Amino acid sequence: MKTRRMGRVDLTVTELSFGCSSIGNLYRQISDAEAQSVLACAWDAGIRYFDTAPHYGRGLSEQRLGRFLASRPEAVISTKVGRVLSPALAPISEADGFVNPAQNDMHYDYSGDGIEESFEQSCERLKRSRIDILYVHDLGEFTHGQAGNAVHREDFLGSGYKRLMKLKETGRIRAFGLGVNECAVCLDVMRHAGPVDVILLAGRLTLLDRSAEAELVPQCRQAGTDLVLGGIFNSGILATGPVAGATYDYGPAPQHVLTRVAQLQAQAQAQGVPLATAALHFALRHPAVVSTLLGTAKPASLMRNLAAAKAETPPGLRALFA
Repeated sequence: MKTRRMGRVDLTVTELSFGCSSIGNLYRQISDAEAQSVLACAWDAGIRYFDTAPHYGRGLSEQRLGRFLASRPEAVISTKVGRVLSPALAPISEADGFVNPAQNDMHYDYSGDGIEESFEQSCERLKRSRIDILYVHDLGEFTHGQAGNAVHREDFLGSGYKRLMKLKETGRIRAFGLGVNECAVCLDVMRHAGPVDVILLAGRLTLLDRSAEAELVPQCRQAGTDLVLGGIFNSGILATGPVAGATYDYGPAPQHVLTRVAQLQAQAQAQGVPLATAALHFALRHPAVVSTLLGTAKPASLMRNLAAAKAETPPGLRALFA
């Protein structure tokens, strides 16, 4: 599989990476054996960059990934900070869409101490003393609202960013950045805290939603900040098309989105390409992107996407990306 080098740090990643939310039991429970099977499928296909987070199954995803990669030290791992876990005070059957998660409670903490505590917990679950990339997870109003984010922003700007710098300077991490679903917080951090190495951006640079191209992409190019893309199907609709019950941004797709997706689907099909393949090729071909995340609990789904990624991009489809 092709690799790409990050601009600000000495780190190379595969152009396709594996997102590990599904192996944290997102929306449905899977067994440990099923989790190991889809991870093995990704590895055998040449994927060497794996992204996880404490949020994914309250630590379950990290535990499963840590077991799989224990004998594969060459893998690049990213995880996230901002959520600190602690043993659950009562049984948990579901948490934030994750079914039968690890039995941990969670609280947000974007301060320096909170970031370091979350980082050390992740190292333990992942069975590593160092992490390649550390993302600050879900900072911003998208998750916390205006009032809640004001507190978290103050914590991060006050001590969180400096602690990330220290972790990088001491070699505990190789790169750091943000893992978010919005552009505004990225611009805010880059302007008021300092540079970041990489941003994992979900849903804001896709065939459907190109809002990142207005300000964030130019700012990243100027700063040498790379983009890793998640949510390239906008939580479903670019995979399913504008069908009844299609989801966009984790909820029912509004009519204007259904209409736009129908147009995109017609344009892709006119070139003999399924809509999902067009969405994947848009991400892979974008010049600001260093890696594109694929996430699933099913080996068959992963193999289908990998095959789509290898297909030739018709010249007429490339015009759709311009």
